[in-house]
Amino acid sequence: MRKTTSLARQLQKEVQSTNSSDFTEEQKKTLGKVATCLEMRSTSLQCTQSKDEFKLEDLKKLEAIIKNILTYNKEFPFDVQPVPLRKILAPGEEENLELEEEEDAAAGAGSAEAFPPRAPASQGTLLPRLPSEPGMTLLTIKIEKIGLKDAGQCIDPYMTISVKDLNGVDLNPVQDTPVATRKEDTYIHFSVDVEIQRHVEKLPKGAAIFFEFKHYKPKKRFTSTKCFAFMEMDEIKPGPIVIELYKKPTDFKRKKLQLLTKKPLYLHLHQTLHKDS
Repeated sequence: MRKTTSLARQLQKEVQSTNSSDFTEEQKKTLGKVATCLEMRSTSLQCTQSKDEFKLEDLKKLEAIIKNILTYNKEFPFDVQPVPLRKILAPGEEENLELEEEEDAAAGAGSAEAFPPRAPASQGTLLPRLPSEPGMTLLTIKIEKIGLKDAGQCIDPYMTISVKDLNGVDLNPVQDTPVATRKEDTYIHFSVDVEIQRHVEKLPKGAAIFFEFKHYKPKKRFTSTKCFAFMEMDEIKPGPIVIELYKKPTDFKRKKLQLLTKKPLYLHLHQTLHKDS
């Protein structure tokens, strides 16, 4: 499983490298689709009840594509979208937050005009609600808005939502919201529902739901995580909830948390529980 995830990450980096002139745009798109398939295979290995199971025999079909990427001109064998064009950064690789804010300020709000919409696709990668099961509870989280002092300068902002165990391992498929288009004062409004892809009763003790706020950085030409927030299991209850924002890099193990700012800026959510009795 680790090898599959590692290869997907390497392909993503190769595809998204600004120096990657060895590949045509079409070849990069194909590699992006291969990375998507590898991520699907990794998810299948983690979640035995996944409906979108990506089997080993499916994986073998990718071998010929990777080996012949420079000459491959056939239709891709699976109906998938390329991995969103975001640079994948390991913890510690991301630049200093203060430096980022200075660069964003220098770029100015008008910079958005020069750059077309980027990944995730403007529709995002949100998944539908799971089928209900007797006695089981499903959770819908509405991401209402996030407060940031430089909200108006964030280009193509979106949220990545993941559910992790205590060791930071994915329990569910990772989802991206659509790009937010409404900004008001110090708030970016999302007003979008996220369906958590596992029944609440099946979430292990110590699990947490993470929300990573991401935006595009024109000077560096990639999408960066600006801050993150998370909800733990004892915070799952119907109604509104406001959670604190932490400095990047995202600490999925929740060991060294550092608040983004002393100012009262938060992520505003609303939870709905659906129980089939």
